[in-house]
Amino acid sequence: MSLELAMISPHTPRICHEDKIPEFQRPMVEAMRKTAEIIEQVEADVMVLVSCHWMSSFEHYVDAGARHTGVLTAVECPDLISDVPYDYPGHPELAQQLVAAGKAQGLPIVGIDDPSYIWDYGTVVPLRYLLPRRKIPVVDLSVCWAASLAETQEWGRVIGQVLRESTLRTVFVASGALAHNLRRGAHNWPNRTEQALDKEFCQRLVEGDLEAAGEMLPSYARAATLEAGGRHVAMLLGVLQGKYKGVLHGYGPSSGSGNPVLTLHPVA
Repeated sequence: MSLELAMISPHTPRICHEDKIPEFQRPMVEAMRKTAEIIEQVEADVMVLVSCHWMSSFEHYVDAGARHTGVLTAVECPDLISDVPYDYPGHPELAQQLVAAGKAQGLPIVGIDDPSYIWDYGTVVPLRYLLPRRKIPVVDLSVCWAASLAETQEWGRVIGQVLRESTLRTVFVASGALAHNLRRGAHNWPNRTEQALDKEFCQRLVEGDLEAAGEMLPSYARAATLEAGGRHVAMLLGVLQGKYKGVLHGYGPSSGSGNPVLTLHPVA
């Protein structure tokens, strides 16, 4: 077993700068700091992260660069995220293994290695808290809008198989919210129905009932308007083949979205 940990992480833009975090989102950030300690404890060699803000049209992309460096100003919110430098190693070998395995299953997977490509804030923001000290290699993945939840989950299964067969100790991160029916007002929570659905889905993950979570996902994604249509969650469920149980460390609001900090741990 080389998939040591999986998780769902927020990336809401107002937490990008530590000195500007609103009080109502500080508990969410503290929960992310707890998961950073867990990542340290499992002694991960590499992190594979799918970001809801790397939105690809027709192909599933894998960033196979050896080094990820740049300065991010977020197109959606340049007032909140501006001139943010980042620098993380990549893992070209693992990235190319993922690409080859996906293509072997007939999936439209494309590897990129372009030093001019700038990461999105769904990638940069969580890494500022999840990897505060030891910058382990990161392989970044897109969410593909032309892909169904079923195709995305199949891609997740392929990813999970590669990670399980690898000698690398891996952490898989789904960066994104659950309920995502956005409205103005950063302090706003999802409505009661959406929060109840988020709570039920998280409870399925905590209990390790991945089959029930998978059955719930399609209707839940529509009813609660999940971020990226729930594709990041579908990929996570595909990756998690075997027995896992979860811990919900926190759940917070951002402009009507519901943002869990939830880790999933392999059961011996």
